[in-house]
Amino acid sequence: MILHELIDFDTLRIIWWALLGVLLIGFALTDGFDMGVGALLPFVAKTDVERRVVINTVGPVWEGNQVWFILGGGAIFAAWPPLYAVSFSGFYLAMFVVLAALIVRPVAFKYRSKRDSAAWRTRWDWALFAGGAVPALLFGVAVGNVLLGVPFFLTADLMPMYEGSFYGKFLGLLHPFAVLAGVVSFSMLLMHGAAWLTLKTEGVIAERARRIGTVAGMVAAGGYVLAGLWLAVGIDGFALVNDVVPNGPSNPLYSQVTREGSWLAAYVARPWIVVAPLMGFAGIAMAIRGLKAGHEVSTLLWSKMAITGIVASVGLTMFPFILPSTVDPNSSLTVWDASSSHQTLFIMLVVTAIFMPLILAYTAWVYKVLWGKVTEADVTENADTLY
Repeated sequence: MILHELIDFDTLRIIWWALLGVLLIGFALTDGFDMGVGALLPFVAKTDVERRVVINTVGPVWEGNQVWFILGGGAIFAAWPPLYAVSFSGFYLAMFVVLAALIVRPVAFKYRSKRDSAAWRTRWDWALFAGGAVPALLFGVAVGNVLLGVPFFLTADLMPMYEGSFYGKFLGLLHPFAVLAGVVSFSMLLMHGAAWLTLKTEGVIAERARRIGTVAGMVAAGGYVLAGLWLAVGIDGFALVNDVVPNGPSNPLYSQVTREGSWLAAYVARPWIVVAPLMGFAGIAMAIRGLKAGHEVSTLLWSKMAITGIVASVGLTMFPFILPSTVDPNSSLTVWDASSSHQTLFIMLVVTAIFMPLILAYTAWVYKVLWGKVTEADVTENADTLY
């Protein structure tokens, strides 16, 4: 028996669909609070010392946290190449804006305190704000568009094509539902950043973070409810018409897809997936409670649970669809027909099984070593070595 045949093709597809979700959730849990802290910076810190305190709460970890973003992009490229091709071409301008913001952020970290000039530092502070706020918003907008469906179709040789110009595609991303999803994402990560700041700072900074984080949590909860209602009554879902060929080839054009009903029909077919939105709501509620009560570690953990539940609810609701098409539903990408080859997925799984535990162990060790609060005294006494 060939080694990769130890696990059948469809099982590997499910495993990599789940692993992609894990990587995206890992990115949201780690780099998410970095983005939230950046977006909160101008509002929770008023003096230069306060802002340096806020920046240095994420200073030692933000680079490591971005590993999850790289892993997620790499997993899409290697495990789901049609998804990579269709999404990155269709969302090209939006991706460019996100990458520009993510490129500006490290420059701001490195150069912000290089000159003792209030104007210089203020400009870089707003760059850090943009580096956190823009990706937090646009990632949510992208998820909203995935739920709406994307106007692409596949040619006979599986070349992805889009309707409309690049200009139209960029403006087309700003559908009201997608903007609502962006607001949910942005407010959710603001709450997450506030939870991190209550853990890592003290005094007036932590108090401001609690107030803003509480409001952000309420906005996230309200937006999540509204998005669910909108999905139930205002947006058509997608469904496979023909039975899936077991371990079939990766060719989306072999599937027959219809656009009808609601995405929320998934909760009738698979009632157990309701655990995801329940985690989202419970996590937000408990995080808000923790922020108001001044709890620290538990608040961050509840915030992490909220993010896990909200992100997971999208994937579980859409399964088996990964990227549906509004122009030609039969071109929609699903778990069963948009993956790499059987052997590729198996080799990637072996590599992941070796290196993922190492990444998790190293990450846990880093956070253990860097445990503790950042104070104004720390910044003042180490003005030449800290950000």
